[in-house]
Amino acid sequence: MIDQSKWRHIRSFVRREGRLTSGQQKALDTLGPKYMLEFDGLPLDLNTLFGRQAPRYLEIGFGDGQALAEMAAARPEVDFIGIEVHRPGVGSLLQRVEQQSLTNVRVICADVVEVLKTMLADASLDKVFLFFPDPWHKKRHHKRRLIQADFVALLRQKLKMGGLFHMATDWQDYAMHMLAVMNSAPGFTNTSSDGTFVMRPEYRPLTKFEARGKRLGHGVWDLVFERHDADN
Repeated sequence: MIDQSKWRHIRSFVRREGRLTSGQQKALDTLGPKYMLEFDGLPLDLNTLFGRQAPRYLEIGFGDGQALAEMAAARPEVDFIGIEVHRPGVGSLLQRVEQQSLTNVRVICADVVEVLKTMLADASLDKVFLFFPDPWHKKRHHKRRLIQADFVALLRQKLKMGGLFHMATDWQDYAMHMLAVMNSAPGFTNTSSDGTFVMRPEYRPLTKFEARGKRLGHGVWDLVFERHDADN
């Protein structure tokens, strides 16, 4: 268990809200009440929330929601929870939810650390995705990177045994940081055959941003780790 009293939580994000388009605002106003979950610090009953028992996947920091919407459309038998702190991105995802008539998506606009601590039960998630998080590339900002030992320990509690944590980044330095943290994290096994990175799994959509980067010769690194008993 994590001694949260000794964990000084440093936020991995800065709220750069940006301007909401009229479409994003409309989506927040009209679709928000149906698909958004208020952060109230109370445990969620996911079976009641989705009206069924199903695998549950969580995406942290979904940006404009392209990847989450594509994954949800491709896997209607899975329930998806998206966490994002920027309202324009939330509005964009809600637009996609409406356009694709998705019923298996719910959204929380809050700090993922607080959501994990208070709203999601232990062993409630089958997969967790973290695609292209802020790399905080300046050395003095590395402490703000989300992938740190304490966060990984918290996340492990929320994953089911055998659950997967999938990360992707286009910053090599952050990729190496992720690899070092995860390879030393109790209760996780690297699914890569050589203990490093994996090829992009078919289920992870290729975003427009990533495709543009590939055309420019930028690298992308995927890491997939499986949760197991920390004592084994």
